Amino acid sequence: MSTQATMTVIWCAAALLAAAQNPGQAGAATDATVVANPTYISIPLEITVDRPAAEVWKRVGKFCDIGEWFQIPCKITSGSDGEVGAVRSVAGEVLVGKTELSYTYTQTVKAGHPYNLYHGTLEARGVTATTSKLVYTLVFDNSMLADDAAREKDKAQKTALFTRALQNMKTLAEGGTLPPPARRGRD
Repeated sequence: MSTQATMTVIWCAAALLAAAQNPGQAGAATDATVVANPTYISIPLEITVDRPAAEVWKRVGKFCDIGEWFQIPCKITSGSDGEVGAVRSVAGEVLVGKTELSYTYTQTVKAGHPYNLYHGTLEARGVTATTSKLVYTLVFDNSMLADDAAREKDKAQKTALFTRALQNMKTLAEGGTLPPPARRGRD
């Protein structure tokens, strides 16, 4: 199946899931989860890795490997790691599609909050017999943010966060180790 066909299937499944979770209310403006005028953006990122794609994926491509490369806790709360429909503790994300060297996930609808259709796809793509690139693409609606400045700030923050994640994945896939995570909060 082509990448475009796979993405079409994923988008259709997401739309059906949203409709199933809000029967009779799809598109209803009074539903707090519905955004009347969404503005979808994408953040495509990639990094070259000095390892074959299959090796890279084996090292950093499990659904809960996000815990290691983001240096945060992650556990599978439903299903099995790598199984479509699995849920991980990171933002309650659900694995909605996968191939041999990629997966796509979404964040769930949360009661009383606008649904931004957040999706992420991580892929290891072969470049040569000994190199590959990791491609991480985010898609979401940022219309609920206050203004263009807030949307740009949010996009810049997500870009920086996921660029760091890609750098960490590269380090791990190339056999390196990560430094201890940065301390959060105050002493």
